[in-house]
Amino acid sequence: MTAFRSTLHSRIVSRRSGLIDIRSDLLHFALITYALPAERLRSHIPARFDIPTFPINGQHLALMSAVPFLDSDFHFYRLAPFVKMQFAQTNYRVYVVDRETGEHCVWFFGTTLGSWVVYLARTLWRIPWHYARYKVDCRYNAQRNAYDRYHFSKTSLWASAEIELEDTGEPMAHHPCFSTLDEQILILTHPIIGYFYRLDTHPGTYSVWHEEIPLTVGRAKHLYFSLYERLGLLSRDEMQNPHSVLICPRTTFEVHLPPKKLID
Repeated sequence: MTAFRSTLHSRIVSRRSGLIDIRSDLLHFALITYALPAERLRSHIPARFDIPTFPINGQHLALMSAVPFLDSDFHFYRLAPFVKMQFAQTNYRVYVVDRETGEHCVWFFGTTLGSWVVYLARTLWRIPWHYARYKVDCRYNAQRNAYDRYHFSKTSLWASAEIELEDTGEPMAHHPCFSTLDEQILILTHPIIGYFYRLDTHPGTYSVWHEEIPLTVGRAKHLYFSLYERLGLLSRDEMQNPHSVLICPRTTFEVHLPPKKLID
């Protein structure tokens, strides 16, 4: 077992359960990853975190992603297991390494949700969740194990987006910028700890749990993320050429709450 596979295994078997933890099946999960110069990101990421780079197209580039999906049954599975909600969500994140622990994790710019739940989370925990209006048109073809159509659109004062993907139905393969497929899975698809600036500007963190995600390879038909344009991270043309697109019709996540406020 490789070191990366061993770490991945430990993250899967180390499952915890708290009173207000959330569980949800995520439908139409997509992982849209971009490669970009690390210096574009540095001013947005606290000094505690390294921004790793990877050999891509003759350069050493950092990685960040946008992750849209539909929460199909968002619920507090111990506190209120029968109260379930459905709404769309998009996470915006950068792949980083925590200098204090040496672990690969993610830095969140923030999240948009198409639900009033966003206001509860903002009030209770000051986490950077923002309301958005979504239109979702995703049609999965079980016979060919791929999407016939994958389209998300959302409007938000904080981060609007247009996402149209093509699904090849081919399983995720090893990308040469990673040493092994296990490293790729661990870094891209299985960071379980996320950090962020709270709405009061203090840093915060929370963690998640999920099994290994069965992903297929997608292609970009049209992509636009207003957040990444506003922050000066990607141009509209650059958004059309992601490093990778990975898609899964259904996977289950658990979110460990409450988030923690870190000492500056």
